[in-house]
Amino acid sequence: MSETLLRIFQVILALSILIIGHEAGHFFFAKLFGVRVEKFYLFFDAGGVRLFSTKHSKLLGKLFPRLKDAETDYGIGWLPLGGYCKIAGMIDESLDTQSVGSEPQSWEFRSKKAWQRLLILIGGVLMNVVIAMVVYICLLAGWGSAYLGNTPDTHIWTNELSREMGFRDGDVILDYDGVHTDDFSLLQADLVRNKVRHVNILRGADTVGIYIDQNFFPQVLNTPGMFSLALEFVVDSIPPQSVNYGNGILSSGDKVIALCGQEIEYVQQSREVLASHCGEEVPITVLRDGDMVIEGTVRVDSLGLLGVYARFPEISSRTYTAAQAVIPGIKMTFSAIGNYLKDLKLVATPSTGAYKSVGSFIAIGQVFPGAWDTYSFLHILALLSVMLAVVNLLPIPGLDGGHVLFTLYEMITGRKPSDKFLYAAQIVGMIILVMLMVYAFGNDIGRLIK
Repeated sequence: MSETLLRIFQVILALSILIIGHEAGHFFFAKLFGVRVEKFYLFFDAGGVRLFSTKHSKLLGKLFPRLKDAETDYGIGWLPLGGYCKIAGMIDESLDTQSVGSEPQSWEFRSKKAWQRLLILIGGVLMNVVIAMVVYICLLAGWGSAYLGNTPDTHIWTNELSREMGFRDGDVILDYDGVHTDDFSLLQADLVRNKVRHVNILRGADTVGIYIDQNFFPQVLNTPGMFSLALEFVVDSIPPQSVNYGNGILSSGDKVIALCGQEIEYVQQSREVLASHCGEEVPITVLRDGDMVIEGTVRVDSLGLLGVYARFPEISSRTYTAAQAVIPGIKMTFSAIGNYLKDLKLVATPSTGAYKSVGSFIAIGQVFPGAWDTYSFLHILALLSVMLAVVNLLPIPGLDGGHVLFTLYEMITGRKPSDKFLYAAQIVGMIILVMLMVYAFGNDIGRLIK
């Protein structure tokens, strides 16, 4: 299977799981309160066109005659833009107005108490949060946690943007506005998510403060690799295929301090020095056992490398039993929710330029790996579940959040919006959602062209 087809498969599989789970949340509370669910569909059957239906399948009708008379039609639509439960007596994305103006029936959504309707409305969001929790718990129980800590031993290697902002190679980032980031990989994300104004860094033996100009944030959002790891050039091992295997000059634990007469501290510096000496022998100085200086010559291979593995900083890791993973898994879920809310706030702030990063299914597909990896799939699934939960709570008619807003208004004021108003609001909301989808798709096409 090609990388593209595998990514398409992963997108369809992940969204199908999340959509079915989301709609199952609505379904559960509807059934709990005696509300009739007329349809339960994965994807939309726009124009009445469907790929599968339990009530319209002749084969199923013959094998299971009772399905035709069942209360709910379970099916798959042709338009892969989500899914829905058609709940009796509710004006939703189906825009069915048959019940408008008629007397409410006991089995209809509109005849239920406001708090019951509220639970039905947020059932999908609750289910997506539960799915994220379960997936995170499974990830911790199955793989544990591992990350590179942001410690005094983890120095940054800068790019052009981070240098322009005031950072330097070898800096250690202590805190953002007084808050320490534990995970080295989140340094760039936390910088922009929290709209940091002041950074304390350790530069050599001195603590230095950097003021962050907020005008840099659009570039930070679109410039990956601001803070890569400045890897100290301490030899971990020399593989047999290396041009320097068995040369007697380099051994495990040696720290390279000079190459070609130039001082070296980090692996990145050595690449810059060796790039012009491919296939040659060059002078080297190493520090052994902390105090013994050894000088000699080493070979540079055709790629401009010495062919040695550098020692990587210690990775913070922990294993969990299924029971031990529950609380951390729940915490990971709410941490992901908090981070995504910050991301949405950035998108809603035009000055950050974050709205340019909004994407559609194409962007989602590019997140998945080109080769199957269960851990990566589950991790992305949990993040997408969090995103689906948060986005659905936005107070836009057509989303669960829009319905929730009108229900809360009713609970607070005691006045229920009219069916005509709800129908008009639903149409406006659908137009807004279509426009957002078109914009996101346009962003993806623009990125592909670039």
